[in-house]
Amino acid sequence: MPTKRQAMKKMNFRSLVLGLVGGLVAVSWSTAGMAAEHNSALQLARNDVGNTASLQRGARNFVNYCSGCHSAKYVRYSRLAKDLQLTEAQVTDNLMFPEARIHDTIKISMRPEDANHWFGTTPPDLSLIARSRGSDYIYSFLKSFYVDPSRPTGVNNRVMAQTAMPDVLWELQGVQEAVYDGESDAEHNAVHKRFKEFKIVRPGEQTPQEFDQFVRDTVNFLDYIGEPMQLERRSIGFRVLIFLLVFFLFAYFLKKEYWKDVK
Repeated sequence: MPTKRQAMKKMNFRSLVLGLVGGLVAVSWSTAGMAAEHNSALQLARNDVGNTASLQRGARNFVNYCSGCHSAKYVRYSRLAKDLQLTEAQVTDNLMFPEARIHDTIKISMRPEDANHWFGTTPPDLSLIARSRGSDYIYSFLKSFYVDPSRPTGVNNRVMAQTAMPDVLWELQGVQEAVYDGESDAEHNAVHKRFKEFKIVRPGEQTPQEFDQFVRDTVNFLDYIGEPMQLERRSIGFRVLIFLLVFFLFAYFLKKEYWKDVK
């Protein structure tokens, strides 16, 4: 029969376990709620880093529309030539500035002090942006600029409110405005606005389908430069799993053979 002290220890241990479980459940629910709220504005990028043609188009888009302000200092042009199945001449002629060399990383000439003066902040390096924010975030961000006369750049962004980045793709996408539904709150004499959709007020050079593909190619390239080895890593991982499975089968049948006479 357990003593009173043993019973108290058992009760305290049970209380501790229940408290930890309850805390983990509460944190899980809170985290899930925050994630759902954050992801409510995100669209699925559905990019494919195994699509070489898409990566080539994405590299072109990055150089023409992003590399004026954003660097990718962990990626070398020579690595792009290898992975994107391009010759060094193609990379030199189409993806590099005249002063760059094939083994250089992707840098920018804009000085940080100039960036702070023009934008109020220094544009971040984009080498790891896809790993940090996720492909869906970048895809949604690039598609979510809308007219806002109160902002210095004349636009705002639904995914990152009050962003300092101008809408560099407005000529392709066109100019759009955010449309909201209003709900009256008579008790507090207020109107709550809920985002409904974006509405194009000035068409761009591309159709919505063409612009979606343009953004998807760009995001695909950013996803690739975040981890250029990812395709090779997945391939090696798959082969390792196959090896372990075969090894397990051999080990299992060998064990049965050794122990078949043991009862």
